[in-house]
Amino acid sequence: MSREAIRQRYLEINGDHPMTAEDDAYVTRQFRVLDELCAEQGRDADEVRRLMLAEKLPMPGYLRSDGAEMVPADLFALADQAEDLRAWFVAQWADVAEGTEEWGAYLSGQYVCLHSVTPATIQRKGQLIEAIKSATDPAELKSLVDELDALEPEFTAYDRLRFGGPVSRDVYITPFRSATSAVSATTSSVTAN
Repeated sequence: MSREAIRQRYLEINGDHPMTAEDDAYVTRQFRVLDELCAEQGRDADEVRRLMLAEKLPMPGYLRSDGAEMVPADLFALADQAEDLRAWFVAQWADVAEGTEEWGAYLSGQYVCLHSVTPATIQRKGQLIEAIKSATDPAELKSLVDELDALEPEFTAYDRLRFGGPVSRDVYITPFRSATSAVSATTSSVTAN
């Protein structure tokens, strides 16, 4: 399958938004070029593209401004462990409809919000967000935010464009970090006086 078919499908999923030099640098640090990853692992990149278009592997998470298809380093980890990846993936949820919906999200390549995309990390992210929303104890809240922070990368300005606004880090991590820093600074100032 051609790179052009991947590019067209990627644009259908994500829209056509420009990648800046900062976006490209971030993506290069966090992801791998598909052709290079395939060469290292002895895989045929065109066959991988065919599997992506056939909805058997996730699409690239990003297309760098030079056209490079950027994928996670562990792109093949789940596929290598399950003969029927779709069936295995969906079975990781108690609710088949939810599992099927998450399978579609996984295939889109848009799970760039996790360092490692597995059913367990997808579910844990959702659990953490719900717990953060309802947490009232500051120590518990800090622990939850710390755990979510460890699961998520930084994101790029491009992500905010394609997702149409703030990303989960902007809503569930950064504000709590800012509030904690402000409280710490105030406490330090009071203690110093």
